[in-house]
Amino acid sequence: GAMRNLPYFCRGEVVKGFGRGSKELGIPTANFSEQVVESFPSDIPTGIYYGWACVGNGDVHKMVLSIGWNPFYKNIKKSVETHIIHTFKEDFYGEILSIVITGYIRPEKNFDSLDALISAIQEDIEEAKRQLDLPEHLKLKEDNFFHLPEGKIVNN
Repeated sequence: GAMRNLPYFCRGEVVKGFGRGSKELGIPTANFSEQVVESFPSDIPTGIYYGWACVGNGDVHKMVLSIGWNPFYKNIKKSVETHIIHTFKEDFYGEILSIVITGYIRPEKNFDSLDALISAIQEDIEEAKRQLDLPEHLKLKEDNFFHLPEGKIVNN
């Protein structure tokens, strides 16, 4: 099941995605490079997850993450998109994003309309916020994984 691989620690460079999240949904997401996505356990189910995220050496924020197939790529490539529950002033393409996935919310599903999709994502965000306040999830916010050595560039 989804929980067997959790918590899952991952970091990598943020690359430009399809630009759909911000424009159509008002919900910006950060995309990992293909190499990072390919390094995910192949048996981790697609769906919506939650956890913690940190850009560069910045603060650790709550996040919701989607692992799914991109119809644009005719379902060959999996994409991993992180929505950090925090408002950033600018894009962070090229920065290192460190995440810990701590829990699973629901499987992927199709929506009849953009509105249905947006409201589902809003519900996912509320669920993530609730779960991440629980002690077992909250403790991962302080994990040493998030403390990059000063000035060290992470290249994987």
